[in-house]
Amino acid sequence: MNPSIIARVLGIWLLMFSGSLLPPLITSLLYHDGETVHFSLLVLLSLISGLVVWLMSAKHKTQLRTRDGFIIVVVLWLVTSVLGSLPFIFGPGLSIADALFESVSAFTTTGATVMTGLDSLPQSILFFRQEMQWLGGIGVVVSAIALLPMLGIGGMQMFKAETPGPMKDEKLTPRIAHTAQALWRLYLVMTVACALLYWVGGMNPFDAIAHSFSTVSTGGFSTHDASLGYFNSVFIETVASLFMLIGGINFGVHYLAWKKLSPAPYWQAIEVRVFLLFVLAVILLTTAVLYFEGAKPGILQSLRYASFTVASVVTSTGFGIDDFSVWPTLLPLLLILISFVGGCAGSTAGGMKVIRFVIMGKGAGLEIQRLVHPSMIKPLQLQGKVIDVRVADAVRGFFSVYVATFVLFMLFLMGQGLDQVTAFSAVATCMNNLGPGLGDVATNFQSVSDSAKWILSFAMLLGRLEIFTLLVVLSPSFWRR
Repeated sequence: MNPSIIARVLGIWLLMFSGSLLPPLITSLLYHDGETVHFSLLVLLSLISGLVVWLMSAKHKTQLRTRDGFIIVVVLWLVTSVLGSLPFIFGPGLSIADALFESVSAFTTTGATVMTGLDSLPQSILFFRQEMQWLGGIGVVVSAIALLPMLGIGGMQMFKAETPGPMKDEKLTPRIAHTAQALWRLYLVMTVACALLYWVGGMNPFDAIAHSFSTVSTGGFSTHDASLGYFNSVFIETVASLFMLIGGINFGVHYLAWKKLSPAPYWQAIEVRVFLLFVLAVILLTTAVLYFEGAKPGILQSLRYASFTVASVVTSTGFGIDDFSVWPTLLPLLLILISFVGGCAGSTAGGMKVIRFVIMGKGAGLEIQRLVHPSMIKPLQLQGKVIDVRVADAVRGFFSVYVATFVLFMLFLMGQGLDQVTAFSAVATCMNNLGPGLGDVATNFQSVSDSAKWILSFAMLLGRLEIFTLLVVLSPSFWRR
């Protein structure tokens, strides 16, 4: 481990984070909402601490190693979550546990909240929540590594630790800096397009920008307690559904489609095909249940609520236009379960990622063939390419650790007095970075104890960093020479 290079990257990130605090500060000045002093102090705190940490380590030019990359990822997420909690303490006056929960939820794009009365909160606080989700969506590390090559630091170790999904060694461009810049350009274009369409659909500029942040990042925070249901607009719901699905698709595929100016890469990628077909199947099933159970008036209304809610849940966004926890028969549990699947690898969505289920499914099919033909020698393949044994082992290991962690967290919450439905959905919605749950956490997490909020905050970080990145740093063997 090299403390100087870790401190150097942390200092650079703190300087960048101080710049990200300027928009909410400007918002506070424009709306005179009383938060100007708080954001000004936070800008100074981040700026000064960043300068001090960076200057102390600026002379060191050593190479970044894989171990350093893992530590940097974890440190940046923790530091940003702590700093992000301060406006919630100074402004709305949340407790430390509540403020950290809200900050972690924002930065991991989970969308679970302990706050109510959003319509009356200061605009700068609302904007800050949305911006935190936007920054977390593309990844705090990916935003930083665009600058690292200029400082003589290689960034691939950090990119591999941050990028979601099993195929972490695939790069969009030959240089990691160009990769990060390509991702940011895509992300920015999507955000601007989404905001413009929201504005055309009837949102005021503030709401349009704020909701574009949480839509493209698949975060799900809103500036209104009623979420997107506040606007009661089919056009806005359609725009949101489209961009939530876009955010749930691998950004590498977006990049290829952008470079080729063709939609062909979307259908050529097996993960995207499976993802879109899966979403379509769940929408049709949900529509049928809502219609035949009489939960919504007419087939078109059933399709409207089903398509929006399924897109919101499967991409782990968490926007709502209706409370799906009270929908009939199998639907509440079904919707929580599809959040485990999530979006594609390399997207802003949460969940276990579609590609892992594809690999597991193909592996299961191959095992069945081997039972029928014991002497058969056939490697595991995906789109005509042999899957590395290490990737297949990593996928199986991920599922095992995920289930074990999930069970431990659920038992802990039940020990805190939560019922089975609430405990199950609370852990599911936090580990899958979804937001809304069932039972007592269907709308918010205010009723959850402080100790449960701490463990759920940890669950959100585990989900965002896909378990292994955080657990490897906590393992004793990681720290042995």
